[in-house]
This record gives sequence, structure tokens and C-alpha cells, in this order.
Amino acid sequence: MVAPPPSMTDVRRMMDYLIGEHVSDEYLPLLLEELAFADKDARAPEWNKDAIDAERSMRVLIIGAGMSGILAAHRLQQAGIPYVVVEKNADVGGTWFENTYPGARVDSSNHAYSYSFMQKFDWPYHHSPQEVLLEYFSDCATEFGIRDNIRFNTEVESVTYDEGRAVWAVKGRGPEGDETLEAEAVVSAVGQLNRPKMPNIAGVGAFEGPAFHSAQWDHSIDFAGKTVGVIGTGSSASQFIPHLSDWAEEVRIFQRTPNWYAPSPNYHERVSEGFLWLATHVPTYAQWYRFWLFWAISDGFLPMVEVDDDWQPGDEVTGKLNGELRDLLAGSMRNYLAERPDLIEKTLPDFPPASKRIVVDNGTWPKTLLKEHVHLITEPIERVTPRGILTEDGEEHELDVLVYGTGFQASKFLTPMKVVGRGGADMHEQWGGDARAYLGITMPNFPNFFFLYGPNTNIVVNGSIVYFSECEVQYVLECLKFLLESGQQAIDCRTDVHDAYNERIDAGNLKRAWGVSSVPSWYKSDSGRVAQNWPFTLLEYWQQTKTMDPADYVLL
Repeated sequence: MVAPPPSMTDVRRMMDYLIGEHVSDEYLPLLLEELAFADKDARAPEWNKDAIDAERSMRVLIIGAGMSGILAAHRLQQAGIPYVVVEKNADVGGTWFENTYPGARVDSSNHAYSYSFMQKFDWPYHHSPQEVLLEYFSDCATEFGIRDNIRFNTEVESVTYDEGRAVWAVKGRGPEGDETLEAEAVVSAVGQLNRPKMPNIAGVGAFEGPAFHSAQWDHSIDFAGKTVGVIGTGSSASQFIPHLSDWAEEVRIFQRTPNWYAPSPNYHERVSEGFLWLATHVPTYAQWYRFWLFWAISDGFLPMVEVDDDWQPGDEVTGKLNGELRDLLAGSMRNYLAERPDLIEKTLPDFPPASKRIVVDNGTWPKTLLKEHVHLITEPIERVTPRGILTEDGEEHELDVLVYGTGFQASKFLTPMKVVGRGGADMHEQWGGDARAYLGITMPNFPNFFFLYGPNTNIVVNGSIVYFSECEVQYVLECLKFLLESGQQAIDCRTDVHDAYNERIDAGNLKRAWGVSSVPSWYKSDSGRVAQNWPFTLLEYWQQTKTMDPADYVLL
């Protein structure tokens, strides 16, 4: 017998009890969606295409079968809208299919990094490794019947809008050669972290031994007895370097800039048997845990990354609370490295926390640096040589294997795809290297073209990217519903609406630690503008994407 969901009175009391404060009325609808009591999919479309206009052609093409692409396909399927997914890889999963380097895992809690409508109560880890996450998204694609609609091993090369017919022509290259598909709407679910970035260093490619980017890990290499060089100390590198240190005879880490590390004691820990029993046997226990996590990582951290009015370039903190955060993170690193003052000096950044991505760790990283055969080198690299790496002090570090842990081309949205919209507008030329979009979802001159995880929809200290994707897909479905109900062929975002929105986004990001002008990061485009991050609350984005206002668009 399934227990009935709790009453609204009990829900409010339990919310207030769990978080130790009163949940405001404006947050309540959002939190109820996240709780998903009685297996209710609160964000499922409550309409169906055929009930609105069965004769209308409304084909949707989704580019990418990662987390966002699977989500979009599921929602379209629920609404009865025909779709096809084009995926460049051999299977679903996106970043969790591609990044198979040792130690790859999610830095958000799994109970929050999962769909609200497909909550998994028996996660084996608090922060699951790549293979567990890949299995989750693969299972979702199978259970929802999405796989039959996916064209695997097919990469989109160009997307061109036909104004006369109001359709998009999507050209892709697959196993059988070039193919062009047509759709009335396109959803880009290609993500931001899917194109490896090589460092701007002389001699890249000159090394004569095995060399590869961490996103293209060479699993054929036996590291035993070898000297391995790693360029980079970011999120990926901090995950795979500890494993290299277990296998290799020597590890040389070349660091340009140190990172802040947030201590997370359960980062590598398995979920306890007791918790698993509670989550799978006690009704709504797992939902309440998800709620607590959602609240704990939501908007309460934003004050810690605010920039005070008297901040000056070069300041190591952006304000009082940011200073407290710095003290906490620095204190943790000092405790781990107390026996090595030289490493403390090398690992403590001189910039404010959250101005670059904060790396999550449970102490594994500093413990790795303390190993005798692991060397952290901060001397700048002059060039890569056939035998290894030459640093500016004149020393050549001879290596057997070279690994690039240098991140991704995050700000180069949709690269290398060519997208041509109304009047021959080229998307990349219109952006000029500085991607922008209204709500991170749509932009002028590209009717019925929608982004998921688009410009300024990344989050730094608040929320889960899955939550953001669910909000974005909700908005896309509202746009498609409007087209069906109104009879309009297409909607094109108004330039004034788009520009006013982005002015507010830019102003908001300048008041966050990641927007300070003195610190470069992958959050920013080449111009220095923050192109990745959302600077406001989770509630505000949920409110803005809950419904679609036709007045924001030119109707075609």
C-alpha cells in the first residue's frame, strides 16, 4: 500500500522545521515542484499537440542527447510533439559519455543532480562517478522510449532557416554520409563543456610521447614506472591526478594559477546502508532529503559572492562574507599542508573565492601533493618540447606521458556549427565572440531556435544545472504551445527585449565575484564579459521561465 502524500499544512511545517526558518509563499510552488510527492511530475505539460491542432506540422530537432537533450525529448514526447535527436556520439550521456578519465565524478550532490521526475533513491555515492551517472541517463533514455528517435554518430554541421517556409534545414554528417533534416523548431542541447581546450603554449603537439586531453583519455596506456606530466590543476585535473599518483613513478604538475578548494567530507564516500534503507523504505524520505539539499545549495550562498562598492582590482576578497569564505577555504588547505609551507604558498590563490570555479574536494588533492613523487611546478611554461616541457627558468622536464587538463572552450557556444537565421544572419558573427541570449534560451534573427544551457545559465554557488535545464525546457514548451494555439509560424525574440535583459544580466554579474575585472576565467568570453553565469536567485529564473510572454517576440 502506497502512503498518501502529506497534507499542505504538514508540508509547510516540515519545510520550516528542516531549514530552521519560515519558507516564504513565493518559494512554495517552486519547492513543491522539486519535492514531487506521490511520484507526481509537477512540470509535465498539461496539454497535448493533437488536442490543440492535430493537423499542424510542428517537428522539433534536438541537437545533443546529454542531460538536457534527454530532458527535452521526454517533455516533447509528453506533449505529443514529434521530434528527432541528433547525437555526435555513439550513445547518450553527453559529458558523462565523453569524459571517462579516472576519477571523473559530479561535484553536486546526486540527489539534486537528477531529474525531478526521475528521482533515484538508491544512489551508491553522494557524488557519483562517471559510470554511475552515465547509467542513470542511459536508463532514462531507455525508460522514456527516446532511443528510437536518436540518430547516433551524427554531427550537425550547419543549421539554416528557410524564411519562405518557416523551417530549419539541419545538415549533419553521419555513418552514411551527409543528410539534411527539416524541422519547424530546433533545440540546441550541446552543452558548454563539450569541446576540449588546448593551452596557448608554444610547441603543443611537439611532444613525441603519448599526449592527450583529459576529455579524450587514452585508456591503453600503462602508467606504471613512467614520469607523467600534467598541465592544469582545475576540476578535472584534481580528479585524475590522484589516480595518476597511485600508478606512475613520478607526477609533475604544471600549474599556471591555483584554485580554491571547497572541503566536502563525503565527496568520495559511498552512501551509508542506513541512508539507503531510509530512502527506499520510508515514504517521502528521499524527497525531503532532496528538498533539504536543494535549499542548502540554493540562494543562501549568494551574499558570499557579492562585490562591495569599495572593491578594488587586486583585492583578495570582494566583501566581508567573501572574506569569511576565503578564511574558511584557506584554513582548510593550511591544515592539510601544514608540514609543507612551500606548498601552502603555491596553492593559495590571491584572488577572491568564486571568481574562478571552486573545486570540490575532500582532502584527496592536498594529500596527493604531499606525496614524495608528486611535484607541483609553478614556474611558467616556455614551450612543449619533443622530450617534455621547458619552463622559463631553463629547466627541461623530461616526460614519458603528457596529459592536458586544460578545460573546455566554454564560451564558444555551438562551435564549430554554422547557424544562419533570418536575413542571412550568422549566429557567430552576430555574437562577435560574445554569446548572449534572452533568458539564455533565444536570440533575435533566429526564430524557433532555442538553447538549453545557453549563455548565462550556468550556476556557481546556487542550485543544480539540472534544475536550470528543467526551467529552460518548461519555457521552450510554452513557446511551442503558443505557436500551436495562435497559428503563428514562428516567433523571433525582439532586439530591445533581448538587449535590455542582457544589460541587467551584465550589471548583475559585475556585482558577483566571478565578474571582477582583474580575474580571467572560463566564465568569461575573450572580451572579459561573463558569458556563462546567472547572477540572480533560482526563484527569479523559475519565475521568468514559467510562462512565455508573446509581447517579447516578433510574430511571424
